[in-house]
Amino acid sequence: MKVILKENVPSLGKAGDLVKVNDGYARNLLIPKGLAVEASDKNMKVFEADRLNSRKRIEKEHKAAQELAAGLNQVKITIARKIGDQDKIFGSVTSKDIELKLKEKGFEIDKKMIVHDEQIKALGEFKIKIKLTAGIEAEITLNVVGE
Repeated sequence: MKVILKENVPSLGKAGDLVKVNDGYARNLLIPKGLAVEASDKNMKVFEADRLNSRKRIEKEHKAAQELAAGLNQVKITIARKIGDQDKIFGSVTSKDIELKLKEKGFEIDKKMIVHDEQIKALGEFKIKIKLTAGIEAEITLNVVGE
């Protein structure tokens, strides 16, 4: 029996693949669990239409992410912190702090998108990466100053 996979199945293939499996495997496992549908003409047409719509949606989201990245690359934010001896700040600058400053500037960025390898515990200028989607990153400039 030929089936169209609706989800990734490790031993068979990826979502959207047309695979041939034993009748019992398809009827008893794949179809009841919603992992696949029978490869009829109607199901093939529906699946191709869904694939086309999802591809268009992904391209639209990708383009929006590129435009957002272009805007974010120009952003410079300043965060003021209390300082102690040797220009060390009390605490550190967190992703949440950066998220709040970006929201003040009009960018809706989740703190999980903000990537910085080490904690920011000193004054100065730092480059912070923001991962928008797969393959699209932006870089903002963070300036930490003393109060």
